[in-house]
Amino acid sequence: MVNVNWELQGCCDHNQVVFIAAIGVSTVLILLLWRTFLLTPFKLITVFLHETSHALACKLTCGDVEGMQVHANEGGVTQTRGGIYWIILPAGYLGSSFWGMVFILASTNLLTTRIAAGCFILALIVVLFVAKNWFLRWLCIGFIVFIAIVWVIQEFTKFHSLKYVILFIGVMNSLFSVYDIYDDLISRRVHSSDAEKFAEICPCPCNGVAWGVIWGFISFIFLCASIYLGLVILS
Repeated sequence: MVNVNWELQGCCDHNQVVFIAAIGVSTVLILLLWRTFLLTPFKLITVFLHETSHALACKLTCGDVEGMQVHANEGGVTQTRGGIYWIILPAGYLGSSFWGMVFILASTNLLTTRIAAGCFILALIVVLFVAKNWFLRWLCIGFIVFIAIVWVIQEFTKFHSLKYVILFIGVMNSLFSVYDIYDDLISRRVHSSDAEKFAEICPCPCNGVAWGVIWGFISFIFLCASIYLGLVILS
C-alpha cells in the first residue's frame, strides 16, 4: 500500500522546488508577454481547447458536433446539434481550466508527459476533420509539428523540453480561462458569451456576470488544486 503525503510533510525537495519554480516562471512570462505576438499561438491553442471542451460535452450528452472554428482574433465557435445545452455552455470555460490542471499534473512525470502529448496530438488530428475554417486546420498542423519536434528534442537530449512545454500550456489554459471570463463578463459585457447564454436558460436567479464569477472561482480552484496535487505527486 502506497502512503500518500497529503499533508506535504517535508516539503519541498528538489523536484517540488523545480515544479513550483516552473509554474512561477511560466506565469511571469505569460503576464509579461500577454499582449505580444509571441504568446498568440498559445492563446489560440487555448481557444482550441475551449472549443474542444464544448464539442466533448456535446458528444457526451448524445449530441452531434457539426463543426469547429478558431479565428485569428482569438475567437472561436463550436456548432452543435442536440445534447444538453446547459452542460455544453459552461464546458468551454471550465473544460479549459480542467485541461490546464491535467497538463500541469501530467508534467510531473516523463511518462505522463508523453501520454498527455500523445493525446493532445491525437485531439489535434481529430479536429482536422471537423474544422470548418482553414485557420484552425493550420493551427492544428502547426502544433502537431511543434509538439513532435519538442518531443524529439526531449528523447535525444537531456533537456526535458516536452515536460516544460506541456506545463506551460497547462498554466496558459488555467490563466487564460480566468482572464477570458473577466474580459467577457466584467471588464466588458459580451452578451453573446457562454455565461450570458447560460443565464438565459438557467432557472436560477443569476445573470451572466454572476455565472462568470462562479466559473472564474471554479477555474481558480482548478489552478490551486493542480499545484497542490502536483506537489503531492512529487512528494
